[in-house]
Amino acid sequence: MKQINQIYINGEFVTPHGTEVMHLIDPVTEQVAAQVRLADETDTRQAIAAAKAAYVDFSRTSKAQRIQYLQQLHDAVLARADLLETVMSAEYGGPLAMVRGTVARASGAFLQAIKLLNEYEFVRQIGKAKVVMEPLGVVGLITPWNANYGFICNKMATALAAGSTVVIKPSELSAGQTQLLTECLHAAGLPAGVFNIVTGRGDVVGAEITRHPDIAKISFTGSTSVGKAIARGAVDTLKRVTLELGGKSPNILLPDVDLEKAIPLALAVGTMNNGQACIAGTRLLVPEERLEEVKAHLVRAVASVKVGDPQQTDTQIGPLVTAKQYARVQNYIRLGVEEGAELVCGGEGRPDGLSHGYFVKPTVFANVTPQMTIAREEIFGPVISVLTYRSIEEAVSMANDTVYGLQAYVSGEDRQQARSVASQIIAGRVFVNGMYDAPDAPFGGFKQSGLGREFGTYGLEAYLEPKTLIDDE
Repeated sequence: MKQINQIYINGEFVTPHGTEVMHLIDPVTEQVAAQVRLADETDTRQAIAAAKAAYVDFSRTSKAQRIQYLQQLHDAVLARADLLETVMSAEYGGPLAMVRGTVARASGAFLQAIKLLNEYEFVRQIGKAKVVMEPLGVVGLITPWNANYGFICNKMATALAAGSTVVIKPSELSAGQTQLLTECLHAAGLPAGVFNIVTGRGDVVGAEITRHPDIAKISFTGSTSVGKAIARGAVDTLKRVTLELGGKSPNILLPDVDLEKAIPLALAVGTMNNGQACIAGTRLLVPEERLEEVKAHLVRAVASVKVGDPQQTDTQIGPLVTAKQYARVQNYIRLGVEEGAELVCGGEGRPDGLSHGYFVKPTVFANVTPQMTIAREEIFGPVISVLTYRSIEEAVSMANDTVYGLQAYVSGEDRQQARSVASQIIAGRVFVNGMYDAPDAPFGGFKQSGLGREFGTYGLEAYLEPKTLIDDE
């Protein structure tokens, strides 16, 4: 059994002060894969102290020096990309296509930060005043398990570009990935204390980061309920917060849509990362008069999807991350049936031929009403709810009838109409006729999908505070 018993503080791998041990279960075999020793409050305070000490010099570094550090980080992560992919897929069951994209975005995050630094002006003249954009201080980065490398690297790259130092609390479910990524980041040779990585529970390490007075800002990606708790806790010390939270993303198929193109896309965005994505388009809104046509296309598309070992190149959907998540999704599928939705395909239990592992049948419900639980709550599994509308106005209203507002999708042959509909949806990102990579554009949510934005200039400025200097000249 693999032992993971080190964290990273002040430029060194150290044994945690914390003594709690948890087991990581392989989601394919359901056997124990690793044993992890978790950090505690003492470890967290030591990491914060190291970051605070390092901030004194790091905050004064030049653009050129930070660009060099970011380049070193990119090179170090890229050098072990193949192994990063293997470990990621094995630990939580991500399909290879998803895993490869995540690893590429992880190393690419440092290049994006370099691009930002080359373009960004930290000092501006506004009338008689000189405005200096200054780093906030020590930043707490709290990241989820479902794209561990990407979240850590993007948040870290942006914070370092701004001149802040960081304490990272990754999900304990990603401890194996975190161990390997930490080795990569250590190899980049940054000054001690600039980044610190403390794997532990959210109610222990995360809570200490939230309440500690030396943390100036928290960037958190995860559930809406935890995000609210962090926001409440951050108020006591007036920490700045960026929260990227849950979603229940609508995908509107317009009346003139080409289903040969739109249904494969709908299935892809609805089940991405085994359905474990806050941006998944799990509410499929279709014209009432095309419902039967849509159902037929979905049945054919789902039948061609391979569910199984995530490390096989032709697998499209792997297992869910834990037994708890598997049970949660099974419960939602039961609820869908009990509340009267039509089960088009999928359903409870594992797919045929899979006797163990946290595998879920890709499931489609039709005749779902907006009031049903499966249409309102984030399931975090490969479950798509099909709702029907009678007019474009009703489609937009249904799309916006949610407490969330993270991402949305619109498909239609009339591009002008599709853009018009997209402009009316309340979401941080809306994709028209596809899903595209836009690392320079802001990402974040409206309503209960979060606060603030990541990526690009908007993301960088979330780590900066303007200082105004005025004199008599």
